[in-house]
Amino acid sequence: MSAPAVTNRKRLLALLLAVFLLLFALIIRSGYIQLVWGQELQVKALDQWTRSLDVYPKRGIIYDRNKEILSQSATADSIAVRPRQLADPKTTAIKLAEILDIDEDGLYEKISDKTKSEIWIKRQLTREESVAIRSLNIKGIYFTEEPKRYYPNGNLASHILGFTMKYAEPAEGIVGQEGIELYYDKYLKGLPGRLIMETDAQGKETPTNVERMVPPIDGWNVILTIDQVIQHFAEKAVSDAMEQYQAEKVYCIVMDPKTGDVLAMANRPDFDPNEPPRELGYEGMEAFIKNIAVKDNMDPGSTFKIITTAAALESGVASVNSTYNDPGYRIVDGQRIKCWKHGGHGHQTLHEAVQNSCNPVFMDMALGMGASEFYDYLEKFGFGSRTGIDINGEERGVMISEASVKNVDLARIGFGQSIAVTPIQLISATAAVINGGNYMEPRLVKAMEFDDGNEYIYEENKPVTLRRVISESTSSAMRDILESVVSEGSGKNARIAGYKVGGKTGTAQKYSETGGIKQGAVIASFIGFAPADDPQLLVLFMVDEPKVAVDFGSVVAAPYVKMILEDSLNYMGVEPVFDGNSQEETRMVTVPDVTGKALTDAVKELRDAGLDYLAEQTGTEVAKQMPLEGAKVMVGTTVLLYTGSGDSEPGSEDDQQVEVPDVTNKSIREVNNILASEGLRLKTEGSGLAVSQKPEAGTLVEPDTLITVTFEAPE
Repeated sequence: MSAPAVTNRKRLLALLLAVFLLLFALIIRSGYIQLVWGQELQVKALDQWTRSLDVYPKRGIIYDRNKEILSQSATADSIAVRPRQLADPKTTAIKLAEILDIDEDGLYEKISDKTKSEIWIKRQLTREESVAIRSLNIKGIYFTEEPKRYYPNGNLASHILGFTMKYAEPAEGIVGQEGIELYYDKYLKGLPGRLIMETDAQGKETPTNVERMVPPIDGWNVILTIDQVIQHFAEKAVSDAMEQYQAEKVYCIVMDPKTGDVLAMANRPDFDPNEPPRELGYEGMEAFIKNIAVKDNMDPGSTFKIITTAAALESGVASVNSTYNDPGYRIVDGQRIKCWKHGGHGHQTLHEAVQNSCNPVFMDMALGMGASEFYDYLEKFGFGSRTGIDINGEERGVMISEASVKNVDLARIGFGQSIAVTPIQLISATAAVINGGNYMEPRLVKAMEFDDGNEYIYEENKPVTLRRVISESTSSAMRDILESVVSEGSGKNARIAGYKVGGKTGTAQKYSETGGIKQGAVIASFIGFAPADDPQLLVLFMVDEPKVAVDFGSVVAAPYVKMILEDSLNYMGVEPVFDGNSQEETRMVTVPDVTGKALTDAVKELRDAGLDYLAEQTGTEVAKQMPLEGAKVMVGTTVLLYTGSGDSEPGSEDDQQVEVPDVTNKSIREVNNILASEGLRLKTEGSGLAVSQKPEAGTLVEPDTLITVTFEAPE
């Protein structure tokens, strides 16, 4: 009778053990799920019962040094559809297709696909499209705001600013592609936020849904060293030179030599960052968007003699009292290297040699220093290495290695051959020559600022002195020598009444793809600064392959440096100093006050005073002028007129249609002024006087419309 009882006890113990093991396994499993797997499951659960849309941060504004807007962001609505929430996909497709002017069948196929939780329909809606779709009040359609980059001045400073592009996926937003937009992209773009809502298993919004937002963090604003007005002067000069000489390229840099601040940088060809030429493909775009002032290696020619002279003076190889004899050539390593002047310049002082741009003298200087010492100075002046300017893709120039350089190479480097430099390297090195001897790091950004909701955080980017290259006494001697080049030598076309101007001409040969000299092709250049005794501005101007009979830098480039210096010094309030010469005195006029006046009246008053003008932005009444009233300027100075606030964003209520004015029988410059004053852009065909235009006069168009004007030479 005892056996069954034992068996039952064993069965009970076995059952209890099994239950215990099962409970233990469940506890272990539960612990694993909660402690180890819990975070992952929580994310999956959250993804199942919530849906979210991106909320975009506002991309930072790019300002010039005076807080004038150069690049800003507007916003435009984009729409997405959640197929599982649509009550009637067919009707929705019909209504949306009509408003958006898209294929109805294709749209229906997209929005009826319930395997997708969310489908983007269209990005960057117009204001009319957004209002019309919102009025439908269809459940399952969601709006989000996307940033849209806007450049209010069109082509102005396009190579500095760069441009942006939108990614195909809205979550990626927009990113910088060139220039400051690319270099400072991580600061400008900010951090996106999210709009979160509760949904059921089918992705439908729950009745108890409460939308929540994780706010975006807007980007930093970037304040450039660029001065918009001086940039305009540079842009005007390169445009005029490009047209006048039918050149391959023209580029210009304006710098404050004491700080390394780039005040202007202009290149031609250029582009409109609002509509970069993407249709040309990468190689086609490159010709327009490449910042050649930073990314082109070129033969500097005689402008490089500034560097050779400074190095020779500092090393003791030359002095201000040195004299030279030029029979018209030097023989180096068995090669006869000629002076540009047949028969040479004969006996001359150092001042005269620089004024004459005499090649043999600079060969003597380079060979006198020797490879080791001359290369030390070249490296101190920044050649062969990047300057560190705030632009991606900067070139470093091309130098023969010191170990491989021969005397004949050294001699040619002395007068600007057998070496390739970038324009930014050349102007930065020249700044060190004239500013007292300090090599300043060139920069494009003055400061950055961030609005944290309570106050602005301001981070200043102070000028950086990288090293001393030459002494103050050598720098002073160089300023005197270069001033004599303009007052007495080859740079006379850069003279400005009332100002001491220093500078140096350059005419550099170009090379073909096979390595030989490209016949008839040169880079004509001039680098100038003023006032010569206390330099405030330094300007480098280069014209690549000018199509003219006389292509010397003194003829082709120097007049444009004069134009930029004269306009900029007047704008900056640097007063001219006269020595009592009555002829110079009569060329000075006082700028009248035209603010608050109608544009037509302002133009007449400026012309009566002997001044030129250019209207910026849109409007019919002058809001601001540069130079200001009362400024003493030279006859013919350009007065910049601001005829609108420039604060309205694209798509705002301020964007109204304008009437196309009649510009027939007017010059290209007059047409450009008239159209610019109306907020329109000019596309030219031909030259001479305007004979026809499209659209025709009287047509109502949107602001910033391109007006094509045909010009013909008068009989």
